[in-house]
Amino acid sequence: MRLRFILSQIGKGLRSHVAMTISVILVTFISLTFVGVAYLIQSQVGKLKGEWYDKVEVAVFMCAEGDTSPNCAHKEATDEQIKEVGALLESANLKPFVQQVYFETKQEAYDNAKKVLDSSWVEQLTPEQMPVSYRIKLTDPTQYEVISDELTGRPGVESVVDQREVLEPLFKLLDRATLTSIGLGGVMIIAAALLITTTIRLSAMSRRRETEIMRYVGASTLFIQLPFMIEGAIAALIGAALSVAGLWAGVRFLVEGWLARGSSAMNTISTTDVWLAAPWLILLALVLALISSMITLSRYTKV
Repeated sequence: MRLRFILSQIGKGLRSHVAMTISVILVTFISLTFVGVAYLIQSQVGKLKGEWYDKVEVAVFMCAEGDTSPNCAHKEATDEQIKEVGALLESANLKPFVQQVYFETKQEAYDNAKKVLDSSWVEQLTPEQMPVSYRIKLTDPTQYEVISDELTGRPGVESVVDQREVLEPLFKLLDRATLTSIGLGGVMIIAAALLITTTIRLSAMSRRRETEIMRYVGASTLFIQLPFMIEGAIAALIGAALSVAGLWAGVRFLVEGWLARGSSAMNTISTTDVWLAAPWLILLALVLALISSMITLSRYTKV
């Protein structure tokens, strides 16, 4: 009998405030979607860093003929200067930081340039005009400064380039997108909490007479408040379910179906990441609904 009564009260409350209930569902859906997007973006950043940071190299370019950089002054690096840099990379000071060293000759640099640059521009060059370089794979990619500090400004060294500099702007952009999503999600969560509070307050006020009768017959506070709490939880859970479904569809069709197919070399997020986030989104929806309900009901259904 008690269960039947609680269910009838839940159904009555949902039917009597359909518009507000739909609003709660939509706002919860939008807010949790922003939170989920922030989590997925950060997961993608983590995957990209884990994949590309292990592949990036430090390139030490030696001075080429006619190089105008201040450290070269139009002079090509001598064989001794080139050998000194190689010996320094093999020294006890730098060896712990260096995993592998590859020496790129002028001809190899020219051949590689033809592969990645516009052929009409490369045809104006000759292999003799290309600089020799050392390509260094670090044991720890974050220790780039150690190599840079040792080699920058040495005789014959034109520049020391860390390939991470190309990737850092992308990671910073994604980090900003994460913060933006979190901020928008936070604002929408506040809006959802206010809507849940308003919906439950209206529901409690519309059934004030029934709750007063229940007090007179000795019903407990939990028994009186439970239908209202479940109403808010149901609306929030529907919003969470829609959020998870939307995130799954986005990852499945946009990331796995389009982005990953167009760039097979990139390690992208998958629907597995969505399922990992789903329990936390559902839990957040429940906590949001329960806290909002308790705050409202403590005033409007006080025994």
